[in-house]
Amino acid sequence: MNKIRVFISSVQNEFSEERQMLFNYLISDSLLGLFFEPFIFEKIPAVEHSVSKVYLGEVERCSIYIGLFGLTYGYEDAEGISPTEREFDYASRLHKTRLIFITNHKETERNRKELALIRKAEGVVLRKSFASMTDLKASVYTSLVRYLEEKEFIRTSPFDATLNKEATLDDIDSQKIRDFVALARSKRNFPLSDNAPITTILTHLNLLHGKQLSNAAILLFGKLPQNFFLSSHIKCAHFHGTEITKPIPSYQTYKGDVFQLVNQAVDFILSKIDLEVGDRSQSTEIDTNYEIPSAAIAEAVVNAVAHRDYSSNASVQVMLFSDRLEIWNPGQLPYGLTTDKLKKPHSSIPANLLLAEPMYLSGYIERIGTGTGDIVNWCKNAGLPREPEFVQEEFFKVIIWRKGHNNTSTGQATGQATGQAAGQAADDVLRSIQKLVLILGKSTKRDELQDALGLKGRDNFMKNYLNPAIEEAYVEMIYPNTPRHPEQAYRLTQKGIELKELLLKSKNV
Repeated sequence: MNKIRVFISSVQNEFSEERQMLFNYLISDSLLGLFFEPFIFEKIPAVEHSVSKVYLGEVERCSIYIGLFGLTYGYEDAEGISPTEREFDYASRLHKTRLIFITNHKETERNRKELALIRKAEGVVLRKSFASMTDLKASVYTSLVRYLEEKEFIRTSPFDATLNKEATLDDIDSQKIRDFVALARSKRNFPLSDNAPITTILTHLNLLHGKQLSNAAILLFGKLPQNFFLSSHIKCAHFHGTEITKPIPSYQTYKGDVFQLVNQAVDFILSKIDLEVGDRSQSTEIDTNYEIPSAAIAEAVVNAVAHRDYSSNASVQVMLFSDRLEIWNPGQLPYGLTTDKLKKPHSSIPANLLLAEPMYLSGYIERIGTGTGDIVNWCKNAGLPREPEFVQEEFFKVIIWRKGHNNTSTGQATGQATGQAAGQAADDVLRSIQKLVLILGKSTKRDELQDALGLKGRDNFMKNYLNPAIEEAYVEMIYPNTPRHPEQAYRLTQKGIELKELLLKSKNV
């Protein structure tokens, strides 16, 4: 077969050693050398043609453009454009696969035009930073192997489809599977009954081959998935300012299957952000909305869990700051899909197909590629100050900007109505109590309260919302002497009614 042409571009005087290293590496590596033919301008013979035309001709011949961007911008032509930028623009116009590797320097250290070129590239291509030649070589290797896999020049078993040699059916929670089937039947008309044998259900989902379970089966329905995959947890942190600082005011590491991870992370975020209250001018019902649309939060978390790289030792991270929410996952966009394209309708290319399918069947995700676009639209319609951002670096990041905060009136209401409770409960629990009080009607069941607040985890709801509200005498049971009464519901006490009125005046919790 013809080898795949790789054009290695950079400012001539800045990366001479790196270019030569990559050239030698690509022709000598036992795997990459079979598939790739690199080109660097040091190897060009003396020619009569314009050098710039020769380089652009090489860009046209290549299938992959590798750009090394650093501190300097280099020689500028009569229009003030460097050859490197010309080559990048031409590769973009011809829709070549572009891999950009950027030195690990601060923005203030870079030439102004070089920084502008980097920012141009950020929106349309995959990019990674590097600090050394070893770092660069490893990143180029990973990117080119992924290219070969996605173009099906080589085939390796995806992580989620790999059969786990250590797991047995005893490691699977059968009740989780039955709960999944019941949900999938109601959401997507799943064809099997929850009474079907567990092995039949797992086989139907391509999660069981003979007696061997796939990694996806453990992540979806395992009793203790983290016993097999240590980094498959989610880390959630809440910072009062705009930077990562220690000590961290609120920090949780959540474990469990992928459904539990999503539920716990979403509930963590919702418990920390404001709940806005309407004026009831059009209805007797209280109109409440989170400052960040809960659907956008759930979509971002689900994407992080479903599409992350589970072979990585890193974990999904959720960080809530005073001005933004950031959700990180150790993963890479598929070739051809860029951060700009994520904001528009695009094909759905799940990184973990066997993991994504059951999450689709249970209603957690859609398979038509609208999720990231929906995040943008939901946030725009909610009047958030900036459009959500999607960033591909070592981690894939979703950044959702929060509205400005002014909690003076809320704090006054809390001080008047909660009294001694402020000294007995953490601020986060007080905020959760207020949200519960705000949406509670004359008599409301637990599951109805959870639905109204957009919360999935029963244990989290009981621990952080309902039990503290009862302990602090804002809420009471309809059947206090029979806590497990089948018709059990909850209502506000007089103390709760007074707090609710104060909160409605403040408009924000």
